[in-house]
This record gives sequence, C-alpha cells and structure tokens, in this order.
Amino acid sequence: MVYPRGSRAAAPGGSEPAAVSLRFGKVSRKVALRFSLLELPRAQGTGSQGLYMVNGPPSFTESAAFQRDSGKNCKAVAFSKDGSLFAWCNGEKVKVVNVTRAELLHSFDLPKTVCLEFSPKNNVLATWQAYATAKDGTAGVPNLQLHDLRTGKCLKSFVQKKMQNWCPCWADDESICARNVNNEVHFFENNNFNTIANKLHLQKVSDFVLSPGAQPTKVAVYVPGSKGAPAFVRLYQYPNFGGPQSALANKSFFKADKVTMLWNKKATALLVVASTEVDKSGASYYGEQTLHYLAASGESAVVQLPKNGPIYDVAWSPNSVEFCAVYGFMPAKATVFNLKCDPVFDFGTGPRNAVYYSPHGHILVLAGFGNLRGQMEVWDVKNYKLISKPVASDSTFLAWCPDGEHIVTATCAPRLRVSNGYKVWHYTGSVLHSHQVPSDEEMWQVSWQPFLDGVFPERAVKYRAVPSELPGAEPRPAQAYRPPALRNKPATSSKLHEDEPPQNMKPQLGGGDKPLNKTALKNQRKHEAKKAAKQEAKADAHQGPAQVKTAQNALQNTVPAVTTGDPEVDKKIKNLKKKLKAIEQLKEQAAAGKQLEKNQVEKIQKEAALLKELEDLELGV
Repeated sequence: MVYPRGSRAAAPGGSEPAAVSLRFGKVSRKVALRFSLLELPRAQGTGSQGLYMVNGPPSFTESAAFQRDSGKNCKAVAFSKDGSLFAWCNGEKVKVVNVTRAELLHSFDLPKTVCLEFSPKNNVLATWQAYATAKDGTAGVPNLQLHDLRTGKCLKSFVQKKMQNWCPCWADDESICARNVNNEVHFFENNNFNTIANKLHLQKVSDFVLSPGAQPTKVAVYVPGSKGAPAFVRLYQYPNFGGPQSALANKSFFKADKVTMLWNKKATALLVVASTEVDKSGASYYGEQTLHYLAASGESAVVQLPKNGPIYDVAWSPNSVEFCAVYGFMPAKATVFNLKCDPVFDFGTGPRNAVYYSPHGHILVLAGFGNLRGQMEVWDVKNYKLISKPVASDSTFLAWCPDGEHIVTATCAPRLRVSNGYKVWHYTGSVLHSHQVPSDEEMWQVSWQPFLDGVFPERAVKYRAVPSELPGAEPRPAQAYRPPALRNKPATSSKLHEDEPPQNMKPQLGGGDKPLNKTALKNQRKHEAKKAAKQEAKADAHQGPAQVKTAQNALQNTVPAVTTGDPEVDKKIKNLKKKLKAIEQLKEQAAAGKQLEKNQVEKIQKEAALLKELEDLELGV
C-alpha cells in the first residue's frame, strides 16, 4: 500500500492544468494536484491504458505535464518526496521526469527493475531488480543500483538478494544512509557509498528504522529472540553505538516472529507491533500481536488494549503526541492513546481494520477494507465528532490527498482483479470523481503527487456534505437471508454482538476523579448487575426461608468474630460455619425444586448436630 506523503511543490513553470489556488503572504500561486494511474490489460492485446496522470480536484482531466506511457509492462513507479520528480519502469527503461517542467531528465537501461525509490533530497535514485545467479551456478551481478540524479552516473551497486527491506534508508537531510548487511547495519555519510563510515553490530539485527526530522538521527534496531532469550528493540543516537549502556531505550519481549516499528514525526517516541505467525492458544487465525511503546528519553511500556484479538493497524497522529490503534476480534475497537499510553478517546466497536490520519492530523478515518464491506467513519479529532460515514465497497486502498480535504479509494489488482477503479471523495462523504476500468483491464496502482509540509494550510472542519454532481455512493443494504419457513412471519431482531458506543476517556473538567478504564467499567457494571439481581431475588423469595436467612446473615455481619485464644478451637469454629453455610445453600436449592443427591440430603440432616457443636464451642469462650 502506498501512503500519501505531505510535501510541497516547486514553483510551476509553463502552462498548468486546473489546480487549487493557494495564498502565501501577499503572493498567490497555483499548485497542481495530480494522480499517477497504472492500468494494464488483463489479456495480451491492444487497449492498454498504461501509465498516465490525472489532474486532481476540481478538474480530473488528464495532465499535460506527463506524456502517457502505453507500455504493457509498467509495474514500478515512484514520486520524489517533494513531488517534483517521477520515475517509472516500462519494461524497457527506467525513466525520470521533472513533473513541474514536463522534462525528461534521465533514462537508464534497466528493463527488469521492479522497485524504485528517491532519496529525500532528490540526489539519488535507488533501483532494484530480482537477483539471479548465472547458469553455471556462479554468483549473480549486483542488482541494487544507486544513481546520481545530477550526473546520471551509477554511484554504487550492491548485491541485495531479498526484496524485503531492499532500499537503503536515508536521514531526511541525506547526511546518513544505512543498509542492513549480514545482520549488521552499515552507515554511509553524505552519499559516499565507497566508504563505510560506521557499523552497528548486535547478535543478529533483523530490522532497523531511522528517525525522521532533523539531526541528530536516532536508530531503532530489532533483534529476534533465540535459545530462550527474548527479542528486543533498542534505540540509539547516531553514532553512539558503544554497547547496551549507550542505548537511549530498550524493550525486550517474547512472542515475536516479526515486528513493525513506527517513529512519530518528532522522533521522540517509537511504537513496536510485535507479532507471531501462529497463536498457540488457537484464539486467532492471524497469530498473536502485542503493542509496545518506547520513548527516546528511556521510558518503555506495553500498551494495554482492553479487547483481546489481533492488532489490525496502528498510526501516529502528525502532532506526535497521540496514536490510534485498531484491535480486537470483530467488531474491532479503535482507541486513541496519549504518550503515557493512557486512552484518550474510544471510538467503540465496528467493522474496521485500518486507520488513516489526515496530513494535518485534524481528521481521522477508520475503515474496513479487504474482507470487510468498505465502511468508513470520518471523525473530527479535535472535537471527537463524527463527520460522515461513507461506504467504498470492495476497496483495497485509501490515501489522503496532501491538501487534507480529499481522499482517494481504489480497487486494485492483484488484490482484486474485477471491478477495478478509483473514487475521489471529499471527507464530508461526497463522491467528486469516479473512474471505472474496462472489464478487460486491470488497475495496479493509484498514487497522489506528494507535497512538502506547509504548502496546504489546515482548514476548518466542515460537517455538511459538499456539493457533487455524482450520485451518493451509499449502497442499498443487503437483506439478511431468511429460511422459507420464516419468510411470512414477523422479523425478529437479533445481533451476534452488542456494539459499544464511542466514549471520551479524558478527565472531565471540574471533576477530580480519574475516569475508569474499560476493564474497571466492565467490573463496575457486573457488580451493579449482581447487586440488582440479589435485590430482586430477595423480593421474590418465600418469606419464611428468606427471613431466617436474612436474620442469620445480619447476625453474621453485625456480630464481630470472637476468638477463644486457642488456635485449634478457632479453626473448628471456622470449619463448622463453612459447613452450615453450605447446608443453607443446599436448602435454597431444594426449595427451588432441585433434586438433591443422597449425600447432600445427609448433610442437611446433620444441621442440628453442627449447630449444637458450634454453640458448645462458642459458649466455652
């Protein structure tokens, strides 16, 4: 899945397509919003749409800034972080264009490229081809190339056998670049790939992530567990790698076959989703997941999730002080947590498995894609107010536009090979544009053109749906199946699950009490239900046994426990009271009509003797 990257565009030159007009101080200019679309024919033949760009809201016309490539093998595309450059491979060459000036910059003879990535400052283009050995079994040629985009020359080539984590990681200012090589992390400085400037060597580093933002750069590394030892994640500040004492933070845990590490935008904290391939308890088909929190200041914690089940998605808010998790067996819960890992707002339960913050962080989308129906909930995060509930059926992809106003949903191959297409929505629920791919073609990818932060200002949240020329996308609800024998009878409502409503978990103003968490609330409800049931049972019970029992209970509750000073005698008294209490319970069961066993009847017959023995022991005090 490709996520939108908030970024800014260089000043456009020449003719511009329809665009959104923005104002910067006293200067007004136009910034074009564009898509890149990748459509391929399902069967070999004519009619391929290939790769092309579409202008974003409000025009949705094909962009003149990019000449359509109708090749049938366009399967790798990438925008630069600021959106000014675009690269793709059409099965013959890798081409790089300047989207703003509609100018071809470079063409590389790399027909088998399947992955592309720009460095943050557009100085380097990384390309990856599938690794292959020679026919005689000798080692293959280097398949990871790093190209200088100023000169077009290849800076360095590496052997990278696995597609997973193929791309080197750069710091945002490109002062550092890192690769995982043979379970250790190699660092290069200032794009000089001929000299390894630093190494981070632990037992077996499986994965690492560089922090975003300004220097100093922080590094999060993951080492899997082995031979009974736990797995762990450590945070370091580059280049201080001098053993465990130099680590900024450390978190160890069991039950981890793989992890996903997520830095917040300010690089002050890291979330780690640890997961196993198999849930040994058999409770989940998806394995078992846990969520951990590490702060660069040294704190670490396990994020307590009130509902059991898989963790579907976790996302940081762009403000870096909150994060949202979607978790639990369906219907799944979604909760916003603060940096203390305390719940701030609970969205209740619903059919969702993904969460998406807008680029400005003021709007949040909860969605249920994949094997769910495509229901979405759009929330105003500042006021925790529901804005809209659109439905994007059969969608496999969602991405926010960098302007924070629009969303694209798409049905793409190979996840789904039928009904491919995309829709552009306003977050208030209106469909502004819809495109359906012909039945003999497939759409492989949809991407927004990125812009750097600050180009699109945050706008006030709207609650009323914006006007649209397209009809609403709300599908007619499907009728539940009813057996023939029940079809002419009144419908009875039944639910497999009771939906939990949204709940604000923040302390209320003017109240000094801390709000109860979900577990405490659940226990409180249980206690109140038991108390109400007891009161109802007392009111309905027979007067005679109830009065005797009430008097005995009152006596037990009001009379303080008396001790004899002899531990053996006190023990006998305690055991006799236990037996008498059990007899009272048996008598209640018999009064309710339950058939007692022979030994239970014999116990009741011994009540008088036990009472006499208890009286003698207590009188001897």
